[in-house]
Amino acid sequence: MAMTARNISQFWEWGRKIICVGRNYADHAKELKNAIPTEPVLFLKPPSAYVREGSPILVPPYTGNLHHEVELGVVIGKGGTAIPQAAAMEHVAGYALCLDMTARDIQDECKSRGLPWTLAKAFNTSCPVSDFIPKERIPDPANLNLWLKVNEQLRQNGSTSQMIFSIPYLISYISDFITLEEGDLILTGTPKGVSAVQEHDELQAGIQDVVTMSFRVDRQD
Repeated sequence: MAMTARNISQFWEWGRKIICVGRNYADHAKELKNAIPTEPVLFLKPPSAYVREGSPILVPPYTGNLHHEVELGVVIGKGGTAIPQAAAMEHVAGYALCLDMTARDIQDECKSRGLPWTLAKAFNTSCPVSDFIPKERIPDPANLNLWLKVNEQLRQNGSTSQMIFSIPYLISYISDFITLEEGDLILTGTPKGVSAVQEHDELQAGIQDVVTMSFRVDRQD
């Protein structure tokens, strides 16, 4: 596929990976009784995790405790390895509002057994995404209000100013070990307030004054 044929505003159609940062808000680490990290905690979702508005979030049959986590996603526009922090924002094409759907019971079981979290985090529809938000529309990504409602009840409401590791730091840190490519998405962590969703729930999420999105929760057949 020629580079020119790629439209960054449709990154979910051709981007090759989703790199997620866990425990990047201290209050969220505390609510799950995790230590506050001294370096970023990373995990991956495959591109098959993407789901767009109009399609449902599907609860995998193996979980009884699916949680929502609202996050700011950073869309990479220019790839690189060992990107210095000072140049990191030059690699950002824009942003997306994202949900990191998490099978919390499976994650807890995996953690207790010292096993990877893949089934808890990487299933189909585990990464709902909004429309692409060009970089110019968010001049200060370190000071955004993120919120999430379930059936009109506010569950999460936090600011990206509460992040432990900044976006430039994350880009630099990740790219030291994992080459970033055009179309990649970095999920930057979730504020406190995560909780379970049920079949037929309606989720609404937003970045204040920038974007909103809504998804319905269904059971996987």
